[in-house]
Amino acid sequence: MSSNQSSIILGIDGGGTHTRASILSGGKLIAHGESGSIKRLRVGAEAAEANLRALLKDIYSQAGVSEVAAACCGMASATMPGIHEWVTAVFQDYNIQKSEIVGDEVIALDAAFHGGPGIFQIAGTGSNTLGRAPDGSRETAGGWSSRLGDEGSGYWIGVNSIRRALHAYDREEPQQILARVGEIWGTPDVGSLINLGDSNPGPDFAALAPAINDLAEAGDAVSIEILRQAAKDLTAFVLLVRDKLKRRHNIAGEVPVAWTGGVIEKMRIVREDFFAGLKDAASEMPVQQTVTVPLDGAIWRAERLATS
Repeated sequence: MSSNQSSIILGIDGGGTHTRASILSGGKLIAHGESGSIKRLRVGAEAAEANLRALLKDIYSQAGVSEVAAACCGMASATMPGIHEWVTAVFQDYNIQKSEIVGDEVIALDAAFHGGPGIFQIAGTGSNTLGRAPDGSRETAGGWSSRLGDEGSGYWIGVNSIRRALHAYDREEPQQILARVGEIWGTPDVGSLINLGDSNPGPDFAALAPAINDLAEAGDAVSIEILRQAAKDLTAFVLLVRDKLKRRHNIAGEVPVAWTGGVIEKMRIVREDFFAGLKDAASEMPVQQTVTVPLDGAIWRAERLATS
């Protein structure tokens, strides 16, 4: 590999819904692309591999390269058996000289804090809260999968909006959620909506979150309640991780907070309640006001890997 090629690095952010990747040469962006999810649990092994290969083919073509010095791939479920081996094998086919596969929460932390301490709240398709102490050790809260946890996530909003709407339906209270979900799913009545919602594999509940947000902005009380509860849960997770960091790692001062994900970025009610809840509970805690781009953390790690 020539000295010029040795400065070419690749960062990949494999989120629950989309996969984004960038190639840089000498610190300058020369290619960027997006594909579907590479999370096997979400789309299956065959589709995940097809999405990863299509993305790499696209950005290699954009950049006009045939090999890369170093790559970092941050992805959900990175520690599951076989994931590291699978991604590494694909990387070898694309002549990637050095690589690492880490959790999506790792690249998120590094995007915000460049290896330093901090608390990071992920609130997209799923949710997770991760804190890092000055010595690199971590504390977490939530993130226990869509079925068992992930409170405050897009999935949680989708599922629980239907649950709360059904409670309102039983009580003959006003709600607009069931009609809107029926339109999206093509289910003409409550019975068929329940059958689809309870099917296996089930529908994409996270995809309902934008519609619930629209209903909330239009004044639907049940939708507003759901979004406010999502904000409360996300706030509580951050404060729990803050408590663990301060108590277990003897941190005297405050710990900075950053975040990513469409639930906070695109949902005004959640974002405003999230910021207000943190300010009320810990007024001196620095909270980043703009979204962090996790892909930046993968790029930062790949740059370090290339020079190691």
